[in-house]
Formats: sequence, structure tokens, C-alpha cells
Amino acid sequence: MTTEQSAGTGCPFAGGAPAQPRDAAAGAPAVQPSEGSPPGSTAYAHYARMDALLELQHPLSAADTEPGFIIMSQVKELLFKLLHTELSTARDQLGKDQLDDALWTLRRSARVQQVLLVSWETFSVLSPVEFAEFRDVLGSASGFQSAGYRRLEFLLGNKNRGMVEPHRGSVTYQEVLDQLHEPSLYDEALALLARRGLLPADEETARDATRPYRAGEEVEAAWLAVYRDPVRHRDLHLLAEALMDTADQFARWRYTHLVTVQRMLGAKPGTGGTDGVSWLSRISEHRFFPELWSVRSAL
Repeated sequence: MTTEQSAGTGCPFAGGAPAQPRDAAAGAPAVQPSEGSPPGSTAYAHYARMDALLELQHPLSAADTEPGFIIMSQVKELLFKLLHTELSTARDQLGKDQLDDALWTLRRSARVQQVLLVSWETFSVLSPVEFAEFRDVLGSASGFQSAGYRRLEFLLGNKNRGMVEPHRGSVTYQEVLDQLHEPSLYDEALALLARRGLLPADEETARDATRPYRAGEEVEAAWLAVYRDPVRHRDLHLLAEALMDTADQFARWRYTHLVTVQRMLGAKPGTGGTDGVSWLSRISEHRFFPELWSVRSAL
């Protein structure tokens, strides 16, 4: 970002004309950011590929509400991608003992989760009659097939090899499979506890990352030690609460998903032949980082 842009005049959301960036050596105006942009495209649209993004909505019915359904579905996928980026960064920072950096990254990811939760508001006002006007054109399409969401589940530690199968044959299959084989955010958090001497080293020297995270009484005991002495373990206590924020927001997102589908569909099966409400009801009871929840009963 140039000095002029940082002052606010070059920001696409600020008032005033864009600044004229200058070549520092020659003192002459630099090549405009729009150089090489497609004819008729602004620099802003070219940088963020907005023209291409805004061409991706193709309703298949005449229903007035279908464009909104498509757009908000796409918004959620973009937010899934952003959240995956942030949580992957936090996981890698924990693996490098960069706990302060990880805490700051988790602070950003929490804001993304808040936006994701609010995104259900646009679906919740869709009446059953309005949804029925275009539901048939969805065919076998279902949010259950979202590779972005599945990668998040795996990244947070809810590993289930069987959940890779719905993506077999799709262009995202390899990404989902690769995620299954990567350590989860909770894997790295527990590895950090072990390096700090609060958790015995994992007996499996080469732990199979496709398995669910390490669990058990010793894990709860490690978190209990952190919570009982938050001054001594200040950074780990902050990590525990940051992870709880992540798990809490995810639980709220799932529950809101359940209530929204109940409001639109009642007890009918979901699109694509999924179980709909009954499946959502079961998954809404799942909690990421379970020892962080159970340890509260021991405090």
C-alpha cells in the first residue's frame, strides 16, 4: 500500500479521488494499478476479480428469492475458505511454538465465525413457500457436499474417513483427503501442552493424523492444571479460552443451521436425499475440543 493510499484517498471504500502513485526514483506517476485490466474494468474490480465473481450467479428458476439463496451460499463458502486459512495459520503457529502469534490469529478467526453465524439470518426469513418455489432445481445439490465445510471439520479435529466419500469424483476430493491426513488445530494444541510438560508425550511417535485427536483423562488433567493456575500458565489459559471461543461459535453455527432448516423444511428430508433435520440435530450436539468443555465440571 502506498503512502497516499494509507492516508485513505486510495481506498475503494473511502471518499475522494484515488491517489496518484508515483515512481520513487523518477518522481513521475507510476503505472496505474488498472494497467492490463480488461476493457471497462476498474483497478478495484481487476484486483479482486470482482467482474468474474459477480458473473457466478445463475438462477435456474423465476423465483425472486433464488438469487439471494445462491449469493449467500457463495458468501458462506468464501467465509469457509477464509476461516480455513486463519485456522490453518494458527495451527502452524502453535506447531512452531509461536503462541502469541496464534492467539492473534485466533482473534481474527473469531470475527470470521461471527460473520458466518449472522449469515444464517438471510436464510431464516425465507418462508417454506418461497423455498419451495426453487427447491426442485437444486436436484441432488446439498450443503452436505461442501468441501470447504468438510475441511474445516477435519482441521478442527473431527476426523472421519467416511466423510471423504461424498466428495469422491469431485475436483475437491484430493483437498478433502489431504486435510484428513494433516494434523488438526487441537493436535497441535495438545502437542504444545506436552512440550510444556503438562501432558505426557504421546506414546505414538508417528501418530496417524487421520485418527481423531488424542483424548482421555490425561488431556483433561492437563487443561485442569492450566485453569487452576491461570497466572502461571497465562498464555496457555488464553489459548484454552480462544479455542473455546472457536468451539462455542461452531456449536452456535450448527444449532442455527438446524433451526433455520426446521423453519424452512420442518421434518422433511434435506436436499440431495440427506436426512435433513434429524442429521443436523445429531451433529449439533457434537463439541470440538471436548476436554475443554468437560474440565469445567472439575473446577
